[in-house]
Amino acid sequence: MNSKTADRIATAIFGLIAFIIVAILIGLFAYILGNGLKHISIEFLTTPSSNVLGGSGIRDQLFNSFYILFLTMVIAVPLGVGGGIYMAEYARPGKITNLIRSFIEVLASLPSIVIGMFGLLMFVNLTGWGYTIIGGALALTIFNLPVIVRVTEDAFNSIQGDQKEASLSLGVTHWHTIKHVLLPSAFPSILTGVILASGRVFGEAAALLFTAGLSTPRLDYGNWNPFSDRSPLNIFRPAETLAVHIWSVNTQGIIPDVVEKSAGASAVLIIAVLIFNLSARWIGSKIHKKITATK
Repeated sequence: MNSKTADRIATAIFGLIAFIIVAILIGLFAYILGNGLKHISIEFLTTPSSNVLGGSGIRDQLFNSFYILFLTMVIAVPLGVGGGIYMAEYARPGKITNLIRSFIEVLASLPSIVIGMFGLLMFVNLTGWGYTIIGGALALTIFNLPVIVRVTEDAFNSIQGDQKEASLSLGVTHWHTIKHVLLPSAFPSILTGVILASGRVFGEAAALLFTAGLSTPRLDYGNWNPFSDRSPLNIFRPAETLAVHIWSVNTQGIIPDVVEKSAGASAVLIIAVLIFNLSARWIGSKIHKKITATK
């Protein structure tokens, strides 16, 4: 077999693989959105699920998902970016650094159900909080922390060394070089990784089953006292997220229109995750062009 024939065969094989992947993705989106979009309405998005007489919606679950996502990112982003900067700029090459990097990779590969069980032990039982929003946010922080660390480290390592050397040669300190030279250059990649991690948080269910719980108290959205049991801002209340709600209604089946509601909730979840992924690419591209002054 000559090189041209081998090249054609390899091109055809990889093209077929790409086609299969795209076809599976399109089929998945078409099935979920085709079955779910017709059940989405303003009433569906603004009605609490406690109404079991055919009018159950996802208002509280949707709010809980965004609230837990916000709290998770507030905790995980500073820790993850700081850890990535340390690994890229301060950690000396050696056995200890390699060991830390191995621990980060192992933590990133842990199944979410294992993180959930750890969260149940630490943030539910040991603390005595029970099922809470803060417990779910802390569990998801553990779930996403290694991802943000690796994204930040790779973003810093991808920067050309000339920028750092030029800054240091002018007498600028290491920290100011990181803050004013390296971090702005790495910011688009870090932001893209953070948004993609947000999509993982929004669609996560297994870890939240054991930490945030399967129920939501009747919320009063006019009550903004974070210490009130009925306040949506109370971080020590149980909170069923959208992904957990989909699992719950399909396994318990206590509402009369379970198929329609789960299909609509699945469509909302898919659309939200798709928006996270597309916005990550768009925002990262815009910021990169602005920083590098390219059109």
